[in-house]
Formats: sequence, structure tokens, C-alpha cells
Amino acid sequence: MDFASFSIVTAFLFGTIIGSFLNVVILRLPREDASIVFPASHCPACLKALHWYENIPILSFLFLRGRCSHCNKKISFQYPLVELSMALFSAALVNQFGLSVTTAGYFLFCAALLVIIWIDIHHQIIPDIISLPGIIAGLLFSLISPALHWSDSLIGVLAGGGILYTIALFYYLWRRREGMGGGDIKLLAMIGAFLGWQALPFVIFASSLSGTVIGLLAMIKQKKGGQTRIPFGPFLSLAALAYIFFREQIFQLYQLYLSVSYPY
Repeated sequence: MDFASFSIVTAFLFGTIIGSFLNVVILRLPREDASIVFPASHCPACLKALHWYENIPILSFLFLRGRCSHCNKKISFQYPLVELSMALFSAALVNQFGLSVTTAGYFLFCAALLVIIWIDIHHQIIPDIISLPGIIAGLLFSLISPALHWSDSLIGVLAGGGILYTIALFYYLWRRREGMGGGDIKLLAMIGAFLGWQALPFVIFASSLSGTVIGLLAMIKQKKGGQTRIPFGPFLSLAALAYIFFREQIFQLYQLYLSVSYPY
């Protein structure tokens, strides 16, 4: 095994460990009375502490067949999914950017987006404790990473937050009710900080398109009409993740669109 392959495998394993910790953050961060450090990992149903062999990322879930060994309650499939997702992100980043400061910055960014996705799904909130420091982290990241210029990052923050704020304001003035939370505005500002203003057209378009499709399906299923509410944070986050790993393909599709739409 050469060094590049070893680095990718190591990154994958490291990602599973971080993913396991992210599950704790997802579960406890929205609770004001909970700490992400103490107590040690335990079953959320019976609160029994887990043995070391019950806390091995991905493998423990498979070994236990998705059930707690103490109370036999089902363990959410979210746990191995988060661990596997972070492992794949980690390996893909090392494969794409190598062992670099860019990989480290985007690793933290992917971890933050993964936590936001699941917390927003469960609670329909995007914690300020992630998005606000994330904006600052993105700006600092632009100062040390060759993948992003500081001016693109700064414009990304201002444009990202400003665009969604404007949309939310107009919607409120039109319908006299909130259509988009402040968490989404801060999240797009964080995305702009890490990816630059160039990413915003794709992120807004892709998240709006996917959100509209899922929203229509939810309206049909829930039968609540215009009162149907779905979190928008996951769609913004998934679009940002797609931009990180498929940036070149996205620009190629955009160039193809321009060449077909405006051949002259």
C-alpha cells in the first residue's frame, strides 16, 4: 500500500471516530441541560453506559444488529449513517486535497454541516453556536488556504447572509408570517465564508430546487397545504457539500449550459 492509499484509509477510519462524536453532539447540543462531554456514551433509551465494544463506529451497530444489548430497544440508523458519512467525507477530502490545511478546514466544515443537517431535521433549528463561530472560522480559513481568497470569503458572508435576509424580509412583508428562519441566513453566510461567493448561485439554486420538490411531496403526504413546514438547512448543507466535492463538474455543466443557450 502506497502512502496516498494509506492516508485515505487512515482518513476514513479517523472520520468514523469523529462521526461517532458528532452523533453525541447531534443528540445533546439542542438540550440545554446536556453536555457533549459528560456523561460517557450511553443508550438514549435505558441510559445504560456502553461497553467499549459497543462503541466501535459502524461495526458495533452491525454486531448488535441495531439494538441495545441492555434493553433491546432499536438503535437509530442515524448513528452508523453519520459515522459512515463523515468517514467518506474525510477520505474524499484527503484524496482531493491531500494532507493539507485545506483538507483540515473543509473537514471541520463538513462536520459542522453534518451536525446541522440532523439537528435541523429533528428540531428545525440551526444552533448559533455552530453557524456564528463557523462564519469567523471560514474567514480565518480563507487567510491560510490556497483554495480560497479572503475577499471571496468576505463577499460570500455578506452576499450569503444578505440574499436570504432579503428573501425572508420580502416573504414576511408579503405573507405577514415568517417563511425562513434566521438560522438559514446565518448558515448561508457560513457557507459563503468557507466556499466564497462563487458557490452561492449553485447552493441557492440546488437547495431551492431540491427543497421545492421535497416540500411538494411533504404537502401531498401531510395534507396541510401551505402550512407544511420543512427545514431548509439540510438542503443548503447538502448543496454546499456537493459543491466541495463536485466543483469542477458543476462549472463544466454551467459552461455547457451557456454554450447551448448562447451558442453565439
